[in-house]
Amino acid sequence: MSETNRTSEPIRILVVDDHAIVRKGLVALLNTVEGLSVVGEASDGEQAILAHRNYKPDITLMDLRLPKIGGADAIARIRQENPAARIIVLTTFDGDEDIFRALQAGAKGYLLKGMDAAELTDAIRAVYAGKSKIPSVVAEKLAGRMGGPALTTRELEVLKRIVAGRSNKEIAGDLHISEATVKTHINSILGKLGVSDRTQAATTALQRGIVYLE
Repeated sequence: MSETNRTSEPIRILVVDDHAIVRKGLVALLNTVEGLSVVGEASDGEQAILAHRNYKPDITLMDLRLPKIGGADAIARIRQENPAARIIVLTTFDGDEDIFRALQAGAKGYLLKGMDAAELTDAIRAVYAGKSKIPSVVAEKLAGRMGGPALTTRELEVLKRIVAGRSNKEIAGDLHISEATVKTHINSILGKLGVSDRTQAATTALQRGIVYLE
């Protein structure tokens, strides 16, 4: 195949979103743009991995909050199978932890669903060309996340239970540790999140995407 023919082929896109109306709308929009072609769809993380394996798209648009396997985990799995995979996160979530997880997993772009069609298509073409596409507002939040202290695995386990409304005694029982140890973890969590109580910790964890409501 000649270089001319290769470059004239449309960019093949896989769209992953669990909301059917959003997914179908994206498909319809992208298929009207010259040089773009949607080759597949998926509504959850498991389907996304299988669809990427089957269709081998040039670009994957991936939501983050997906059933079965979350978006960041699906990105990591796809990139394990195909390190050259080019994936753009397209989501309504802009918490710094969401951004960090997605880019750490290997996403090449992070877009919010409020952007216009031109910005989306520009991002697709940029990532297809081997560039990254991260808007300044996203980059600022990522920089803040990179500069802050990270929670340990145990602190995350405690924080998830705080968000779920568990008491210190219940958390101690869940994790088979003493209540004094739970209090030590909570004090560390409050310091790292820059908050003063459990309620603020839970609110901040949800806003930043550190913990999700089940």
